Amino acid sequence: MKKIKMFFFYFKLYLLNHFITYLPSHTIRIFALKFYGVKIGNGNFIRMYTKFLNPHNIQFGNSNSINQKVMFDGRGGKIIIGNNVDIGYETNIWTLEHDPNSDAHETVPGDVIIEDYAWIASRVTILPGVKIERGAVVASGSIVTKKVVSMSIVAGVPAKVIGYRRSGLKYNPSTRQFFR
Repeated sequence: MKKIKMFFFYFKLYLLNHFITYLPSHTIRIFALKFYGVKIGNGNFIRMYTKFLNPHNIQFGNSNSINQKVMFDGRGGKIIIGNNVDIGYETNIWTLEHDPNSDAHETVPGDVIIEDYAWIASRVTILPGVKIERGAVVASGSIVTKKVVSMSIVAGVPAKVIGYRRSGLKYNPSTRQFFR
């Protein structure tokens, strides 16, 4: 009986990540994501080809823009996205990683929190246990291994502060477009 339950769990996840997120209808994608357990506020735009692992641990505030091919790994903890967050193309957000010092290749879990008005550029990797505070910016290609303080701009591998933002944070990144 357990094998049958596991089969259907992974089959549903397969349908979500290889069929539903490929649909060109934003309305259907949002409806399906809510059905799968993702907590989604108002005014979010989640583009096509986004991947969700353990969708029940993922929640979005209001008015976020999630670009194509972003991967949300909720297997090891929660992913909490605030309001007015912009996440760029091919970003990976992980809540589970392996301990390199473990003889048994054990995993280490950790929640990821991205606060309001954060801007995550394309191809960023965010590791477990990271908090990105309000208004912070993460440059393209960065690997975030620790907390990013409010209004800072970080870049690199690992991401380090390279400046500070002076924006009034009055924007709404959520825009709807057909076939995206």
